[in-house]
Amino acid sequence: MLSCQKSLFNLPADIHYLNCAYMSPLMRDVEEAGIAGMRMKRAPHVVQPADFFETAGAVRGLFAGLIGAAEPERIALAGSASYGIATAARNLPVGEGQTIVVLEEQFPSNIYSWRRLASERRAGVVTVDAPPVGDGRGRRWNERVLEAIEARTALVAIPHVHWADGTLFDLEAIGARCRDVGAALVVDGTQSIGALPFDVARIQPDAVVCAGYKWLMGPYSTGVAYFGPRFDDGVPLEENWIGRKNSEQFGGLVRYQDAYQPGAIRYDVGERSNFILLPMLKVALEQVVAWGPAAIQAYDARLMGPFVALARSLGCFVEADDRSAHHLFGLRLPAGVDMDAFAATLRARQISVSVRGTAIRISPHLYNDAADVAALSEALSTTLQAG
Repeated sequence: MLSCQKSLFNLPADIHYLNCAYMSPLMRDVEEAGIAGMRMKRAPHVVQPADFFETAGAVRGLFAGLIGAAEPERIALAGSASYGIATAARNLPVGEGQTIVVLEEQFPSNIYSWRRLASERRAGVVTVDAPPVGDGRGRRWNERVLEAIEARTALVAIPHVHWADGTLFDLEAIGARCRDVGAALVVDGTQSIGALPFDVARIQPDAVVCAGYKWLMGPYSTGVAYFGPRFDDGVPLEENWIGRKNSEQFGGLVRYQDAYQPGAIRYDVGERSNFILLPMLKVALEQVVAWGPAAIQAYDARLMGPFVALARSLGCFVEADDRSAHHLFGLRLPAGVDMDAFAATLRARQISVSVRGTAIRISPHLYNDAADVAALSEALSTTLQAG
């Protein structure tokens, strides 16, 4: 079992940061990797051709291992979740009258590309509404997703967990239903991968995109994406030089190549070999892999279990444990309690969480400890007792 890892971070001692779903703090080693990259860039004569490729290859291998992908060349360096989603949208066939299935209040980066695609192809976007808050909500939402996938469905674009409240979606069942009707499955793993186990072999998604600055513990403006066989002959958003065959041979770059690098490397964002950000992401991924997502889930479940029990006893709604992630969950207050006032109370006590829709989103990680949970519990108890 993992113990608290707060010593690896530079978080202020008086801050209760339960907000990794907003963005992760940088670990000390990740920060140092960025500083080393800046030092290298200030003396560019030390930058060698291999530096454009080796770190990128390491990141591909680490992320492939994290999601159970057998072929690292299926991993693209996307730069952001929206970049990966846009790449998928460019390369998936959607015909007139077909549908694209998404969720209610899904994160915008996994919406706008599909709305544009539907408009261009005269297709429809089917939004699966969330059931009312209450027992069985997560189970019923999953059932509604499966019901929405039918003969006209061209693709399903959903997250593994809902970004606002952590509702967990059964991607194995959804993936199987997609294959039954010939639909593609595109998964936004930004709010899950790194903290929740994900297995490409079992889920069989066609594409998985993931921003790097949340549960991958990396810097902003980094991201990775998995692209399956549907994308083997696709067209990238950018025609950059490094995605072409033999780009390692700097002296021959003007011997232009129509062929791409193998697999999903063609989809890499331009200037992917960022000598500051990419080494930071590599060091972050090494630590995430060493911890293991299953162990992170177990730690968060042990840590937050007493708070969840308290919240339910006070009349709050937290989704059932088997239908919600432990690293990200939504707290819904009893009727009549002012959520904005509660959020202000949390801020005054230097407890960092997020308000997303109708939920207070709580997202712990290994740097949190019993003192953070005690502060959150005391704030909730005080607010509800005062009400």
